[in-house]
Amino acid sequence: MSVDYICREVKRLKKKYHESDPFKLCDDMGIILLDAPMGNYQGACKGFFLTQSRKRSITINSDLPEELQRIIVTHELGHAVLHAKAAGVNAFHDFELFDSASIMEYEANIFAADFLMNDDDVLEKLNEDISFFSAAALLRVPPELLDFKFRLMKRNGYKMIDPPLMANSNFLKNVETEVHNEY
Repeated sequence: MSVDYICREVKRLKKKYHESDPFKLCDDMGIILLDAPMGNYQGACKGFFLTQSRKRSITINSDLPEELQRIIVTHELGHAVLHAKAAGVNAFHDFELFDSASIMEYEANIFAADFLMNDDDVLEKLNEDISFFSAAALLRVPPELLDFKFRLMKRNGYKMIDPPLMANSNFLKNVETEVHNEY
């Protein structure tokens, strides 16, 4: 699936539902949103998308900070929108599919980056002459997700500096689960 298609889907959903909150969008789309304590230790499951009997659900780790839950829900929403047919009765979650070779994880990250950050907000933060990492903190996203947004913006013709990191598709698996001043 092309990056352009993913970005069109983000725009289509925002226009159709007039919603930029991923939690409310799930509700509007009829996606059941569940939460369950799954721990906040290294390797704990952060969330997953599941389709069973034509019912779609996203389960999120309630032990995570709210800001990280928002990012994980958006990533899983990307799976719901982009990969619903592939999911079947299987779940997309970080134990099986978070590796750098996973096209579907890459696509869900592109979806999340485009959904959570609009171009104007990113440019505004960068024009404040702050570091890449400070911009990510102000945008309330991990630096790796901002890297995905940078790639999208470069693809769309913006003249962007190269970020100080290159995120892999599996970055959410390793995002700190404790509350820090990062988000």
